[in-house]
Amino acid sequence: MITEIFQNNEKDYFVKIENDIHRISAPAESIKPIQITEEWLEKFGFSRTYSSDQMIRYERPEEYIKYDIDLSPKKIVQGLKIYGNSIKCRYIHEFQNIFSCLFGKEALTFVKIH
Repeated sequence: MITEIFQNNEKDYFVKIENDIHRISAPAESIKPIQITEEWLEKFGFSRTYSSDQMIRYERPEEYIKYDIDLSPKKIVQGLKIYGNSIKCRYIHEFQNIFSCLFGKEALTFVKIH
């Protein structure tokens, strides 16, 4: 989990990352976000429930959690749906942060990310 973003004395940005075992600080420019893909959704316990030329929908067993992949160039409807509310998130860390804030979990407990 990203716990802090800070500047050192030389004005360089760093990201503090922690889990139950380790804590590290890494230069911000070295952090590359992982994009949410269909493979990641399946690792998180989602299943494809709908597919068309415009959209692909993935759902968790909990009926209030969905993820839509917008196949149009504008990507207007792409993102997480929780209780019918749309939350734009394209990266795994955004997904984790949302679940941490909403459900009090460090990360999605559906899979361990290594």
